[in-house]
Amino acid sequence: MPSDVVRVIYRKYDGSAHRDYPARRLAEDDLGIWLGVPAGTESVYHGRPSVEKIPFVLLVPHHAWWTGMFNPPPRTSEVYCDITTPAHWESDDTVHLIDLDLDVVRRRATGLVELLDEDEFAEHRVRYGYPEDAVVEAEAAARWLFGALGDGSEPFATSYRKWLALVV
Repeated sequence: MPSDVVRVIYRKYDGSAHRDYPARRLAEDDLGIWLGVPAGTESVYHGRPSVEKIPFVLLVPHHAWWTGMFNPPPRTSEVYCDITTPAHWESDDTVHLIDLDLDVVRRRATGLVELLDEDEFAEHRVRYGYPEDAVVEAEAAARWLFGALGDGSEPFATSYRKWLALVV
């Protein structure tokens, strides 16, 4: 039986700390594993202690180069996707992800979809020596997400709301 609590660990490609927090396993379906993070969750962001002020749900897809964070108001991003390496599950209760800088975001108020941090991706691609296959996969994931967040594809349209309702 999988653990009810999952430690989510994001690192940068050079191994430096990015994000680290506990999340509650909500469900697993054909899309991946849904994790809930309530407000007040203690976390680490860029190596510094932090506390999540706004709850969210994280989708860790099976074998995809991204994760999806689904947010309630007042967060301005309704959906925030990090381009990452595919999830590596150390065990049922620990998942590791390598953040590859690019983010695809859908703004709540306008529905505008944005690709963020292309400059950081370009800089880190050189500095950390991203392998070419990782670059190709990251760029393909960003293109796919940009379309999916804009055209109403699931899970980005409404299916995430049932999971988000469990943590707000």
